[in-house]
Amino acid sequence: QVQLAESGGGLVQAGGSLRLSCVVSGLPFRDYAMAWFRRAPGKEREVVATITMRTGSATYYADSVKDRFIISRDNTRNTLYLEMSSLKPEDTAVYSCAADRLVYQLQRGTGTYWGQGTQVSVSS
Repeated sequence: QVQLAESGGGLVQAGGSLRLSCVVSGLPFRDYAMAWFRRAPGKEREVVATITMRTGSATYYADSVKDRFIISRDNTRNTLYLEMSSLKPEDTAVYSCAADRLVYQLQRGTGTYWGQGTQVSVSS
């Protein structure tokens, strides 16, 4: 059974930082591209960042988070990370991780496996 479990969300003041984690089990983690998505209240889900399989040599970021967020992976721990800094109130959303064999599927907004999400709230 494939499971993706996010953690690390919370309430933070604007300008603060958080690190999200996504622990994956039930699939060969290193052979999957990974992504972070978010859904803000009243808005559609959007892709935040993606990372390619294995070495994670290629990453993609939405313009809204570029230079503030960093996606990374630790294949020895089957864990995906999202380091978020300089947080803004508009970053408030439920953040979910997703896995797929093909990174372009994730960049298109789809994915084979999904986590339940973790709430990030940024106060002004």
